[in-house]
Amino acid sequence: MPRSVNAVASRARRKRILKAAKGYYGKRKNVYTVAKNVMEKGLQYKYVGRKLKKREYRALWIARINAAVRAEGLTYSEFIHKLNQKGVGLDRKILADLAMNEPETFKQLIASVK
Repeated sequence: MPRSVNAVASRARRKRILKAAKGYYGKRKNVYTVAKNVMEKGLQYKYVGRKLKKREYRALWIARINAAVRAEGLTYSEFIHKLNQKGVGLDRKILADLAMNEPETFKQLIASVK
């Protein structure tokens, strides 16, 4: 009895990897084993990048809030503490957006917590 190998599935698997590696330099684009390793590493970077993106945006928001608040004579930590005491439920993303796009509204918010 002949050995049964699922050529359709294994070819599809290889094809999927090589298609994803299109545009890479040298053997990375057309040698399956190299392309597979490069794709796995790329997927790892992609996963980590999604986590780093959140971190970087939060840092950006904090920097923007801090800059806007210091112009009014407060520090970032004092401002956040006073917001929490007053029970204002705005997150850093919204606060940074207000500070950038609606400075008058943001100044009123600062005055209300001072």
